[in-house]
Amino acid sequence: MLTKAKLLRMPAKKYMDSDQLEYFQSQLVDQKQEAISEIEDARERLRIPPECKDEADRASFEVDSQLYLRIVDRKSKLVKKIDKALRRIKSGEYGYCLETGEPIGLERLIIRPTAEFCADIKFINDDQERHFAE
Repeated sequence: MLTKAKLLRMPAKKYMDSDQLEYFQSQLVDQKQEAISEIEDARERLRIPPECKDEADRASFEVDSQLYLRIVDRKSKLVKKIDKALRRIKSGEYGYCLETGEPIGLERLIIRPTAEFCADIKFINDDQERHFAE
């Protein structure tokens, strides 16, 4: 099995070969399992409210509930992104920018295995989102 160090030392011609795809698939599956576990934990905490004896307890529970709802929302979105990345591995598109077709790069994929765009395109897209949000 590849490690991050071995992965980064591989020659460019090996980009997204079967070993690298296996490495990223393993990373994505692990991330998915972790996210699902966190979702289940948060949902369980929401399902069983503590006994609130006073207003402070109730307020604390409300704050915690909002936090757990955000966790469920964020992790659910992450699971969808992971599933998309796993489909791209199967289709042979993983590791390449959806817009330009250029390699995303190992460094970026190690940091964000769900990345769909190379850093340049992601920067442009984020800049446009900020511009239109203003």
